[in-house]
Parts: sequence; C-alpha cells; structure tokens
Amino acid sequence: MGKEFRGTIADQPDFDAGSDAEALYNAMKGFGSDKEAILDLITSRSNAQRQKIRAAYKSQYGKDLIDDLKYELTGKFERLIVGLMRTPAYHDAKEIKDGAGTDEKCLIEILASRTNEQIHNLVAAYKDAYGRDLEEDVIGDTSGHFRKMLIVLLQGTREEDDVVSEDLVEQDAQDLYDAGEAQWGTDEAKFIMLLGNRSVTHLQLVFDEYEKIAEKSIEDSIKSELSGDFERLMLAVVQCIRSKPMFFAKCLYKSMKGLGTADNTLIRIMVSRSETDMLDIRECFRLRYEKSLYNMIQDDTSGEYKRTLLKLCGGDDDDAKALRKAMKGFGTDEDTIIDIVTQRSNAQRQEIRRIFKSLLGRDLMADLKSELSKNLERLILGLMMTPAEFDAKMMKKAMEGAGTDEHSLIEILVTRSNQEIQEMCAAYKNAYKKSLEDAIASETSGKFKRILISLAQVHLHSSCIQTLAHNACNSESDDMEDKFMSILCTRSFPHLRRVFQEFVRCSNKDIEQIIKKEMSGDFKNAMFAIVRSVKNQPSYFADRLYKAMKGLGTDDRALIRIMVSRSEIDLFNIRKEFKETHEASLHEFIQVEMLVVSCVFLLIHTACICACVTLVRSDEKRVV
Repeated sequence: MGKEFRGTIADQPDFDAGSDAEALYNAMKGFGSDKEAILDLITSRSNAQRQKIRAAYKSQYGKDLIDDLKYELTGKFERLIVGLMRTPAYHDAKEIKDGAGTDEKCLIEILASRTNEQIHNLVAAYKDAYGRDLEEDVIGDTSGHFRKMLIVLLQGTREEDDVVSEDLVEQDAQDLYDAGEAQWGTDEAKFIMLLGNRSVTHLQLVFDEYEKIAEKSIEDSIKSELSGDFERLMLAVVQCIRSKPMFFAKCLYKSMKGLGTADNTLIRIMVSRSETDMLDIRECFRLRYEKSLYNMIQDDTSGEYKRTLLKLCGGDDDDAKALRKAMKGFGTDEDTIIDIVTQRSNAQRQEIRRIFKSLLGRDLMADLKSELSKNLERLILGLMMTPAEFDAKMMKKAMEGAGTDEHSLIEILVTRSNQEIQEMCAAYKNAYKKSLEDAIASETSGKFKRILISLAQVHLHSSCIQTLAHNACNSESDDMEDKFMSILCTRSFPHLRRVFQEFVRCSNKDIEQIIKKEMSGDFKNAMFAIVRSVKNQPSYFADRLYKAMKGLGTDDRALIRIMVSRSEIDLFNIRKEFKETHEASLHEFIQVEMLVVSCVFLLIHTACICACVTLVRSDEKRVV
C-alpha cells in the first residue's frame, strides 16, 4: 500500500493542459496581467501538470511560459510563481547555482534533505541547465570537512530506509563516540562516513544507542566537537534523519522571525515541500511554536506573494481552535463557523477534523451537531464530510423512513464516476454495516431496482456504437426497457454521446422522445436523468436546483445536496446554465427563495469561485 499523501497540492481532476495554457495566455495579454487568475491556476495544479501546461503553451503560442511569466510579474511573487513552474530538480539546481559561494544555508538545506533519487535528478538537471558538473562547482566553492561531506551527499548513495544492520547499530554508535567525545580532537572522517551513508532508519537507532553510551544527544556532541559550516551541515543531516518535517518547520520559523524575512528560504521550502510533506511540516510548526504556519505567513508577507504562499500552505491549523472557540460558552458564533467551513476546500476541512481531534481530543462533527440546528446543521455537516461520506449519507436518507426519495437516488447514482461510486459504496458499508446494493434491493422494486443496482456497479463495458444504436432503435416494446437499461447504465458518457448521435441518424428521433413515449414512472425518470446528464451535466443540475426552489416551499435536502456535492467540481458551469435557462442568476434565486440562509450559500459561491474547480467533470463519468 502506498504511503499516505501529505502534501497540500495534488493533481487537479479533469485537467486540460491546453485550456490552462489558454487561460494563462489570456491572463497575460493586453495591458497589465491578471495576477489572481495566474496564482489561482498555478497553485491548484501539481508540478507534473504544470509541466504539461508549459509544453501546451509552447505548442499553442510558440513562446516559453516561464519567459512570459518573468516578463509580466515582478519581485518575490515572480520568483515564487516561476519556482512553481520549474520541475523540482531544476528548481533545486537553480537555487544552488544562484547561491553559489554566498548561500551555504541553501546548499546545506537541499543536500541534507533530498533522497538519493532527488540528488541524482538534481545533478543531471544542473548539468543540463548550466553545462557544468555540480560536484566540481561544489569543490571549487567550498573547503575542508564541509566540502568532503557535501561530496559524499552528492553521490546519492545512502542506504535505503529498509536497510538496518542490527548487528552494526551498537558498533556504529560506539564508533561515533570514539571519534568524538572519547578522544582528544575529533575523527571527522568517521562522522562523515557514517552520517553520509547509513540509512535513515538505521541512524535513528544509532542515535538512540549513542545517547545511552555518551549520556548526551548526538546533536550536543556535534555542537561541542565540530564548528562552522561543517557543524551546521552535520546538524542539518541529523535533524533530517530524525524528522524532515520538523527540520523544515524550524527553517521556516527562522526565515520569518525577527525583522525582515528570508524570502529565498521561505520560497524554496514552500515550493519544494508543497507536494511532499507540507501537512506534517504545519503540524510540527504548530507543536513547536504554538502558532500556525498559516498565521505566521499571513503576518509576515503581503499581496499576491502572500496569497500564493497561503495556497501552498493549504490551510490554517488555528481553524480548529477558532471553531472550538465559536462553540464554547453561551451561544454559538455561527458566522465564524460559516466563514471557516465555506472558505476551505474539502481536503482542508478533513485536515481540520483531524487536528481538532488530536489537538482538543474532541469530535468536531459531534460538536457541530450539538451546536447547530436544522438546515444550517445539515449544510455545515455535509460540507465537513468527505464526498463519499456525504453521498452515502444522502443515499441512506433517501431510503429511510416512510417512502423512498427516488429523485435523490437517481440524481446521485446517475452523476457519479466509477471511482466516486466505489468510494461511496465503501463509505456506506463502513457507516451502516450493510452494502449499498443490499439496501437498494430492500427499499426498491421492479425494473427501477434493477436500474439503481446496475448504476451502483462499476462498469467497464464497450461495444460497437452502431450496433448499440441499431438495437435501441429496433427493439420491440417488450424488451426496449431492458435494452435501454443495459446500454445507458453501463457505457461511458463520451461513448453514449456518440450512441445518441447514431440513434438520431438511424431513427430520425431524439432518444428523449422515445423515452417520453415508451416509458413511464420512476423508470422513465431514471432514463431521462441519465440522458440529460450525458448530454450536459451542469444543465441537469441547474434544472434540479430550479425545481428544488420553484413554487411554494423549498426542497432543502436537494438544494443542500447539490450545493455541497458540486461546490468543488462544476458549480461555476451550473450557475452559467442556470442563468441561461431561467433568465435569473442562481445567486439571485437563492436570495429570493431562502432569505434566512442566503448568506451561507453566497459564501459557498464565493468559496467556489476563489478556490474550487470550475471545469465540468462529466467526461470522466464511468470511463471505459
């Protein structure tokens, strides 16, 4: 099983390099540049995706994206954005080259903290970018034991983490003691050999054993036995072996404490760790300094530079404390709760839940449930769940009690991707100790039950488009429903769009006409929902929202379900479809229909525009 992702920047779903390249080009053309659009896009794409955007930009416009960004942006903001656009290896190479001979801290930080693979990539990138050998440049710029240790680290030959020579742990600890504390003078070569080559896991055991022998930590011994840049390098190596996140938390704190900010260090670490261990760095920062990294960045920087750094930081660990404070004492500060919850992404909200538990020993969901009520409680709790948990809860609600909410069941199952269906089924099983399929089977019946169960499966079928369309066109009425169900419930959305086109060609009718004429009841509703979602999913959701609010009364469950589930996916597109279809903005409609809680939804809109995805994901649905 892979290691849990602990970064704050991940791959963007529904990524389209060409569209992103066009968006960046438009943000920079004409007089001035749209800096917010640039930072929002670049900080919401992974480094691998940024490289594809850079290639697409070159292909579409014949220009280098980094060159254009350098021309349009200035100062620290430019350095930060350009740093994000480079690959990690080339960014490290650039940092070392720029600091050559003057910034030993940069050299120490990079070489002490990188893995073997990262070191090898760095050496290759340096050679490619500057036509020079990094080792030779290090030899020319440094001296003594400091140089020797740097050269050892540059080889990238440290034993892998699973290599632990148990019979050597005690011996290595004794050798380190004999090389320093036990004699007059210091055998630096022994320190270099052991700390530069043994695995991280092995050295952690050695350090524990060393403390028993020397009755002091390895760090204290290094401070007393070594000096200058060599001492600083060896301490950095030891700190990275003990905990890289804590090492970087200390570096970040030092970069911002006191007068002035060491922006080069701040930029370098925020760029290099955003996809690696930023969540762990934030936790170490909070534990050591009793304040959040987010708040320190907020207090120490400004403008677009600050906004970009905060995006890389990913969230404020003080959110947990603020939420607790909002719920303590007499009454509840609902505005604070709304502000925090609606202005964080779902991933950030899950991190807040985890920190709330570890920091305060309390269940945030239980606290929110006890402090809030009615629709606000349902909305906030829905936002605090993972998408899979929320979908599972909505499916459960749609089937419990007297009667079944068929429209909700259809809406959820029709619009979720294979992966989302899998995750929802797992969440349902975990929460209710019963499979979703069994629940559907016990609460529904007939062909409608068969449709729902089919939609709840993961389908990987494909067939000839012409054959599918021909079979649908020429089916007898007795088996038409079975034929439609077998096709519409199992094929990918792109595949079905082509089937619908072929259907029109062979029948001279739109498939919706056949459904309306030949089918009825819940079966017809399900078929309509599938077709509408395949053709234009944002339009389907816009129509569902309109129906939830039109006439007397409001279908609050439907309204909350759609706003929560689509806020980070395609709400921007849904708003656009809503306005085009109903000649009123969704924003205005909510204000009119729900005066009491309109502020909540407006905040969600704001959060969606600023922080969430605005591209349609329908092409991903049930990918073949």
